[in-house]
Amino acid sequence: MWPFPDAPAAAPVDHAAIDAKRTYLDEFLPEFDISDTIAVRVRADAARTWAALIAVDLIEVGKRKPLVGVLGGLRALPEIVVDLLHGEGPPDAPGRMRLHDMTELDMDSGGWLLLGERPGEEIALGLVGRFWRPVIEYAQVDADGFSTFAEPGYAKTVYALAVSSREDGTTLLTGTMRTATTDERARRSFDRYWTLGVGSGAHVLVRGLLETVREDAESAAG
Repeated sequence: MWPFPDAPAAAPVDHAAIDAKRTYLDEFLPEFDISDTIAVRVRADAARTWAALIAVDLIEVGKRKPLVGVLGGLRALPEIVVDLLHGEGPPDAPGRMRLHDMTELDMDSGGWLLLGERPGEEIALGLVGRFWRPVIEYAQVDADGFSTFAEPGYAKTVYALAVSSREDGTTLLTGTMRTATTDERARRSFDRYWTLGVGSGAHVLVRGLLETVREDAESAAG
C-alpha cells in the first residue's frame, strides 16, 4: 500500500470499530474481494467535519493535491481519446463537483449511486462496472438493485465515508472502499488491475479527499 510517512493527521485504523458502526458496508457488500480503509484525525468537531465532507469540491481536491489531479487525469484519458476518435470533443468541465453532485450524473459521465446517507454520520456511494477495461464499461443498475446484482463479468464497489466524535474533542474521518466481483473471471481481471498499481492509486485519491476535508474543517474551526 502507498506509504505516507509525512502525513501528520494519520490515525490508526480500528477496523472492528469502523465495521461495527458503518452498517452500509455490511448492508450493500457484506462479502468482498478487497477492502481498503483510511482514517485521519481532524482537529474539529464532527458537525464541522461532516459539513466540510459534504461541501468539499472534488475538482478543488485535484488542484490542491497535485498527485490526485494527475491520477484522475490519467484515468480519464482513455475515455477522452475514444471521444476524439469518434469526432466528439470532451464534455465541458463543471464548475465544481461535490459528492451529491456525482450522484446526479449518469455513470458514463462519472456518476455514482447514492446507496445511503445518515446526515452527520455517513454517506455510501456505489458503482458497478468492468473497471479493468481501458474505457470502463458500466452496468446500468440503481441503488435498489445494487445488492442483488450478480450478472457475470462485473465488479461492485462501495465507497463509505463517515465521521465519528472522539473523547478528546477531535473527529475520526474514515473512508473505506470495498469491491466484490460477480464471477471468477471478473475476480482474476480485477485482481490484475488492482495489483498493477491501481490499488495504490485509489488509496492516494481517497487520502487526498480526506486530507482536504480535514484542512477545510480545521480551518472552519479556527
